Amino acid sequence: LMDAYVRMGCRPTWTCAPYQLPDRPGFGEHVAWAESNAIVFANSVMGARTNRYGDFIDICAAITGRVPDCGLHTDEGRRATLHLRLTGVRKQLLDHDVLYPVLGHLLGLRAGNGVVAVEGLPQNTSEDRLKAVGAAAASSGAIALFHAIGVTPEAPTWNVVAGAGAREDMVTLADLRAARDQLARVPSGAEIGAVSVGTPHASERELRRLADLVADDRPSIPFYVNTGRAQLAGIGSVADDLVDAGVTVVTDTCTYITPVMHGLAGPVMTDSGKWAWYAPSNLGYEVAIGSLEECVRSAAVGRVVRDETIWGT
Repeated sequence: LMDAYVRMGCRPTWTCAPYQLPDRPGFGEHVAWAESNAIVFANSVMGARTNRYGDFIDICAAITGRVPDCGLHTDEGRRATLHLRLTGVRKQLLDHDVLYPVLGHLLGLRAGNGVVAVEGLPQNTSEDRLKAVGAAAASSGAIALFHAIGVTPEAPTWNVVAGAGAREDMVTLADLRAARDQLARVPSGAEIGAVSVGTPHASERELRRLADLVADDRPSIPFYVNTGRAQLAGIGSVADDLVDAGVTVVTDTCTYITPVMHGLAGPVMTDSGKWAWYAPSNLGYEVAIGSLEECVRSAAVGRVVRDETIWGT
């Protein structure tokens, strides 16, 4: 099937994160994407427009150059049905990577397949952190668009994106802590058998950051990072640094859907809400979640190391 697509003229990028390629869609551009995390990123972070298209519908759109004029392709379809305000969330947690997959998990549970607007994120929230929000929200729920008020391009204020009859709700520190513990049940201090990061595929920035971390804190257990071939090529010799430090670099796929990890001695730690959501059922492993830094430190000592103070515990 992949070869057939290439013969039809498709470019073989083999990544779940096509938005990390240089020729990504622009604001307001209509596209037809089928990967859940890519859909929510395109709609939310780039302001492009796509519905959730399944396999083969996307190739039909590519052949015809058209999509149905409905849903998230329309202005009305992009208005928020739920307004969530962060309240009482500590600055230390807002500054910590682990918040974002956990928040995304909670958004998916709260909003289902609706359009959610979340208020209270820092204005300088990075694309990598927004990627983590969207991927988790599209896993625990069916979210294809979220607005981050004052952060994402269509949502300078709540009034701009508010839909008629939108529900109002709050997200507290206790809500986030409960969402984390529901998503990944392995506690701090527990022994782990491996670490897997990069779901969705790690960006060049994330790969370089990982290389810096493992240079000083080498893993003592299997450590996997998933990424795309373009991102791997983009970091040059840093890829060799990762391998030399003991990291297994997985390209073109992901460890939660391809039989890469075998015979592990215990649970797996990840920095990804999406990986934490799917891996227990796909692979049968229990999961712990933490930031990239916490994953690296945990891999070095073979047990879950997390800063619990940022969660108010």
